[in-house]
Order: sequence, then C-alpha cells, then structure tokens
Amino acid sequence: MKLVKAYIRPMLLEDVYTALRNEGYCCMTVFEGEGTGRFSDPEDQHGSLSFPAMHSHVAKIEIAAETENVDAITEIIKKHGRTGHKGDGIVFVSPIEQVTRIRDGKQGAGILN
Repeated sequence: MKLVKAYIRPMLLEDVYTALRNEGYCCMTVFEGEGTGRFSDPEDQHGSLSFPAMHSHVAKIEIAAETENVDAITEIIKKHGRTGHKGDGIVFVSPIEQVTRIRDGKQGAGILN
C-alpha cells in the first residue's frame, strides 16, 4: 500500500476530485492550507494575518491506495491539476507500513474497500 499526497491549486480541487471519483478512487481526505516554496506563483502570492510571509493557498489530497493503483491516481491528478504555470503543485508517494481500522481493529489493505 502507498499514501499519495498531492498539493494542488484550490481552484482545481473539484476537477481533480471528480476525475478521481469517476475512475473509482472514492476515498480521500482533503485539507486546505497555505504554503511557501520556490515555485509559488508570483501573481498569486500574498501575506495574511496568520502567516505573514509570502505564500500561496493550496489544497492537499491524501489517498491511501493499493500499490498497483498509484500510477493511475498520479496521472489523474497531473492531468486535472495542471495549469502549466509555476506553482501547480507536487505529488508525493510514500509506503504505508500498517493500516488499522479503529472501529474493529482489523488490519490490512482490505479495510479500504
């Protein structure tokens, strides 16, 4: 199993989410955040009271997936989360060592279905 973390532009979140759902990747967590980086869009940087440094708004998607689905998920995110400008985001893929459902203590990839 792998954990896919994607940081994308918030305005593209609905498109990415819809495309993932349409391909059968239904279960994900979405966070709203702010970040700084080399590739922030200079046209869209601004300060805020919470974070006084120059930054950009981001949407973060997390999906726990079977290893064989990771490439398809990444391709969907790249296709629907791209504007072609700096600051479009990044996708990280990490191994998941263990997964346990809190309700009943069952473990393993099967609990995702």
